[in-house]
Order: sequence, then structure tokens, then C-alpha cells
Amino acid sequence: MSGAPRIRSSNITDKRVILPNKIKNTKPVRKVDETAAMVELRFTEEADDGEENEKKEKKRKKKNKMAPTNPALKFSPPTLMSFSRVFRGRKEELMGLSLNVSCSSNYTSDTFRGRSASTEGVRFVKKDGRRRQQSLPRPDGIDVRSPEISQGKIRCPWITTNSDSGYVAFHDEEWGVPVHDDRKLFELLVLSGALAELTWPAILNKRREFREVFLDFDPKEVSKLNEEVVFTSSLLSEPKLRAIIGNSRQILKIMDEFGSFDRYCWSFVKNSKPIVGKFRYSRQVPVKTSKAEVISKDLMRRGFRCVGPTITYSFMQVAGITNDHLTCCYRFEQCCSIASNHHNKEKNSQNPSNNIISPVLDLAMDFQDLNLL
Repeated sequence: MSGAPRIRSSNITDKRVILPNKIKNTKPVRKVDETAAMVELRFTEEADDGEENEKKEKKRKKKNKMAPTNPALKFSPPTLMSFSRVFRGRKEELMGLSLNVSCSSNYTSDTFRGRSASTEGVRFVKKDGRRRQQSLPRPDGIDVRSPEISQGKIRCPWITTNSDSGYVAFHDEEWGVPVHDDRKLFELLVLSGALAELTWPAILNKRREFREVFLDFDPKEVSKLNEEVVFTSSLLSEPKLRAIIGNSRQILKIMDEFGSFDRYCWSFVKNSKPIVGKFRYSRQVPVKTSKAEVISKDLMRRGFRCVGPTITYSFMQVAGITNDHLTCCYRFEQCCSIASNHHNKEKNSQNPSNNIISPVLDLAMDFQDLNLL
């Protein structure tokens, strides 16, 4: 074979073939001292570790200075207080949404517009780049800044500063007061049934129309009404209006059987005394109870319509058969005293001897005061 022979490089590890005319231009490969590089790298790493350890030691000393004296506490007291405040407020916001049906429809509108009406404590919120104080919700739903508080009147939380004056009067004068008049009981039963389509404020605004259409809720007169004439009013749907006329006829049957609609309604509670809930929070007030289910079944068995357990329980609340005012509400004690006074009068009327003896005792006390005995 012709041509110059190929010569391999002296570097065994280099597998490239070097031509003779390029041997002079090649530069010797510089070997790296691996041991020196490793030692230098180790020293730099140790120096970095030393700086980090110093920083950690400083942080640990600062934490030890700020740590509480009690070793059982993992957090400082301010941290624990802040956590408990946040979780308590969040829990009350979530749990405070449950409410009885007689107030739920209005509670969803008025209370969320006036959520700040129920406040407790203060938290800081950033607004417009500044820290501002914002009140936290109180568990009992009391408005600290409400004018009712200054007057010594604390109401149920479904009455807010944005509530209509008629709705406030309904809470202060009617809701939870024991009712023993047949016409009034029939009216409250009709209004409670209207809660399926309207809210309490809307019902109260149309209350005069209800009384005009249903002739002041006289069961005898309502039972004679023509359905076509009633349907001309836009108070409720046709099934509801038809049910009201039918229920009036059933009330007449109950009055013949029990003597009055009042006796029938109050026969479901012991000694004709209202059921006292003694609830502290609105979330504890039920939508319906076992007693409401019993009354509802008996009404439907007698031919009543649109009287489910929820509507029946709303009727029990507004008629005073159950007292669901919160214990913080000023009307709670008043309704209890009204019920006890009525119960005492019923006892005296059932025992005629008490009506004779009591005036005699009063007269004897008067003579004793005059030293005539």
C-alpha cells in the first residue's frame, strides 16, 4: 500500500488518529490534580455549613427568649388566642345559618344584609390600603350597636336593624304569645300556610287583604265563600286558596266535637301549657318536631290540606303553643309570664270554690289591718 504510515498518539486514552503534519501543532494535555480540587471543595462546603449553623443557632436563641415559661405550650399565648378567635367566628358563621321556617325566609334576606348587626369583638381588615376595625359575629346574634340594646330590649336575631317596623311589632306583640281565640287561631293557621309561597314580612304587608277576602277569618262565613270569587285575588295560588276554604269546613266539625278550635289545638300539650324551648342560639331552633308531626297527621286525618309538619310547627310558634324566643330575647320571659297567668285563671275558673274563698280571705285581711278582729 502506498502512502505515509499512520502514527497513533502517545496518549493511550485518546483514540483519535493524528496525522504526521499535525503532530508539531498539538499541545500537551494538562492533567488536573483531582485530589487538590476535592480538598478545596470540601473546605468551601464546610465553610458554608458553618455559616448556616451560626444562623440556625441565632434563630434558636431568639426563639428560646420568646418561648413561654410553660413548656407544655407549643405556641405563644397570642398565637393561641388568634387561632381560637378565628375558628370560633368561622364556626358561628357556618352554624348560625340554621333557623326555624317561620323566620328562615326573612332571615336569608334581612340578616345577610345586616350581618354586621350581630357582632362580638373586633378584627382588623385591610381596606383602601389601611387597617380598619371590623366587628366579629356574636354567637347569640345580638347587635351591640342596635338601638334596642340601649333601651334594654334584646330581640331574636331574625329581627335586625334593617327589619320592617311591622315585622318588629309582630315579634314584640304576637309571635310566641298564647292564643285562645278560634278566629285568631284560624287566621294564624292560614298565615302559616302562606309561608310556603311568601315570607313573613310579605304576609304581614298583605294581612289586611287576607282579612278582607276571608271575612275576618270567621269559619262559618269562609265555608260559604264561592271559590271563583276568592280566586280573583292574587294573594296565593289556587290550591292554597281552595285549601283554606276546605279547612274552614273542617274547623266547624272540630268545634262541634271539642266545643272550640282552641280546645283542640291546646289538647296536644300537657296541661294546656306552652312548650318552652329555652334555646340560646338560633341554630338550635328546629324546623319541625315530633309534636308537630303528631298534630299534622291528625289534621290531615280529619281532612285538612296544606298542613305539613313544617307549617304546623310554624303555626305552633306564632300561636304560642311553643315558646321559641331565645333566652336572651326580652320577650322570652314575658311570654312565659303570660302563659302562667292564663293557666292560673283557667285553674280558678275550673274551681269555683276558689272564687268564693279568695274574696273572703281578702276581706278578713282588711279587717285585721283595721284591728277589728
